[in-house]
Amino acid sequence: MSAIDDIRILANMKTIAVTVDEATLRLLDELASGASGRRTRSALVRAALRQFAESERRRETEDREREIFRKHRKRLAQQARLLIRDQARP
Repeated sequence: MSAIDDIRILANMKTIAVTVDEATLRLLDELASGASGRRTRSALVRAALRQFAESERRRETEDREREIFRKHRKRLAQQARLLIRDQARP
């Protein structure tokens, strides 16, 4: 990535303030200087936030789907029995 690309990316970023305890800050610094190469605190926080958001969206989708299955379990079970019966016919 070139210096111009870095400037374009930074131009689209907003600055926020986040308060963390000492232990979390130490962990963030350890991760930032870890084996995967030097990453900034900001880059790590952005990646963690994206991962958390994806996880939450997936959980919400699974919760909605679980509720649909729960709501229609009798009909789904009946359809499954009929399907199995039809497939078992010679």
